[in-house]
Amino acid sequence: MSLNTLISTILLQLCLAPLGLAAPVSTEALDNSWQYGTGGGLLGLVVLILDVIVFVEVLKSSRPPVQKLVWCLVVFLFPVIGMIIYYLFSNRSAYQRGAGYETLA
Repeated sequence: MSLNTLISTILLQLCLAPLGLAAPVSTEALDNSWQYGTGGGLLGLVVLILDVIVFVEVLKSSRPPVQKLVWCLVVFLFPVIGMIIYYLFSNRSAYQRGAGYETLA
C-alpha cells in the first residue's frame, strides 16, 4: 500500500468518524428506534432514491441552468415537499429531452 493511499484512507475515516458520533443514542428500549433521524431507515432510503431520480431528471432536462439550480435547491432543502412540488408544478413534458419518436426518412 502506498503512502498516498494510506493517508487518503486515514483522512476519509477521520471525516466520516463524526457521522458515527452524531447518531442519537437511546437510553430507552429499542421500541421506537425507527423514529430517529430522517424518518427511519427504510423511509429515508425511499425518499433518498426518489430525490436522486428528481435530480437526474432535472439535470437531464432542457431547462435553462438557473431553473435547474432552483429546482435542485428546492428538492435539496425540502426533500419530500420539494419532490411533490416538482412533480405537480414543474411542467416536465415541456422540458423533456428526446421525448417522442423521430420520423424516419
